[in-house]
Amino acid sequence: MKNSLRILLIEDDTIEVMKFNRVVKTLELPHQIIEAANGEEALALLENKNELPNIIVLDLNMPKINGIEFLKILKQHAELKYIPAIILTTSNNTRDVLECYRIGIAGYIVKPLKYEDYVTRIQALLLYWSHNEIISELE
Repeated sequence: MKNSLRILLIEDDTIEVMKFNRVVKTLELPHQIIEAANGEEALALLENKNELPNIIVLDLNMPKINGIEFLKILKQHAELKYIPAIILTTSNNTRDVLECYRIGIAGYIVKPLKYEDYVTRIQALLLYWSHNEIISELE
């Protein structure tokens, strides 16, 4: 793996957070996961400019500030708008997908029902971003 990533995981479901962490641990990936339970908490974490994540993985359906609202705020910040944001959600609603890409996301992944499929998708996602050139440029 080329780069060890700092990943901001924005997810309000504790089981989903545990599942994501378990995949990273099981695959023995060297990534650091920073957790936020909602968009509001994530924005507070992003105020620390010395510890910015390399990528943001977020759910759409969250309390306080949902995923789409968070993305709109993120993309307005000059220092934060280039951090790749990847949606990881249960929503396969075409309007959600199109709106997220219109805002400027880097990817959209629908959470599969089978755990094995989930592992495969998370592994591919993290492998891609650990080799992506923009990660090196933003550090």
